[in-house]
Amino acid sequence: MKPGLLTTIVSLIPQDISISPNGNGLPGIGQLRSIVGASMTVGLILAVLALIISAIVWALGANSSNPHLAGRGKLGVLVGVGAAIITGASVALVNFFWNVGQSV
Repeated sequence: MKPGLLTTIVSLIPQDISISPNGNGLPGIGQLRSIVGASMTVGLILAVLALIISAIVWALGANSSNPHLAGRGKLGVLVGVGAAIITGASVALVNFFWNVGQSV
C-alpha cells in the first residue's frame, strides 16, 4: 500500500459529523406524535382491562378450586402489569438508550 493512499483515504472520511433530531424536518411529525400518544393511551386502557379480567378469572379459579383457571388468571395479571409497565416506560426507555447512544 502506498503511504500517500492511506492519508488520502483518511482525509476523505468526514471527521466531525453533527446531526441532531429536529421536530420540524418532515411534514406530519406533530400528527405522528399525536398518533403515538393515542396508541399509548389505548395500550394503557387495554392493560387495565386485561388486569381486571385476569383478576376476576383468578378469583373465580381460586374460589371454585380450579387450579388451571386460577393459574391462567395469575398469568393474565402478570401480563397486564407487564404491559402497563412497558407502555408507561417506553418513552423513558427510548430516551435512556438515546442518551446512552449519544455518549458513545
